[in-house]
Amino acid sequence: MARAFVLLHGWQNHREPDHWHHWLHDRLLECGFEVRYPQLPDPDEPSLEAWIDAHAAEVDACGAADVTVVCHSLSVPTWLHAVARGRVPVVENVILVAPPSASVLAEIGIDEFTWHPSGRDTAGSRGAAVMIVGPDDPYCPEGPDDQYVTPLSIPKIVIPGGGHLSTPEGYGPWPQLLAWCLDTETLPSLGDR
Repeated sequence: MARAFVLLHGWQNHREPDHWHHWLHDRLLECGFEVRYPQLPDPDEPSLEAWIDAHAAEVDACGAADVTVVCHSLSVPTWLHAVARGRVPVVENVILVAPPSASVLAEIGIDEFTWHPSGRDTAGSRGAAVMIVGPDDPYCPEGPDDQYVTPLSIPKIVIPGGGHLSTPEGYGPWPQLLAWCLDTETLPSLGDR
């Protein structure tokens, strides 16, 4: 079965060339995979419905391939909304990186993106699902456990000093993430809650 990757960026991201999403896109293309890395609509003033539509369209465009979705920041709760609403099919793997907390989303005026666990929650994958975070992320000061990790029952990887795992923290090239995308069995925390 062919493999494909869908990379979904966060708030105010204009797909800057130094971001790890760009680097990951290029490396995965070099490996011969189909890779979709769209500019999501209006990243400075996003609409949840428009972003859900974009997420769904990108996954649909992969056809019958085994899809791995890699979300950063605001695309994490967007993806979870899309899953909960049945707007995206179950994919092979999901890697959720540095989600924003509800308090931060309210503070910056985009609280419609806040994902509220229902008790029947899933990350939308049949294979691996993992959350990767920095312990000192200013966009998630409360930490991701109560809002995301525990309701989803997924493992968490903590990157010491990672912050928001973005360009200012030095996350351009990220070989470890590429390795995880290529072989999810290398994820160090899978099975370790």
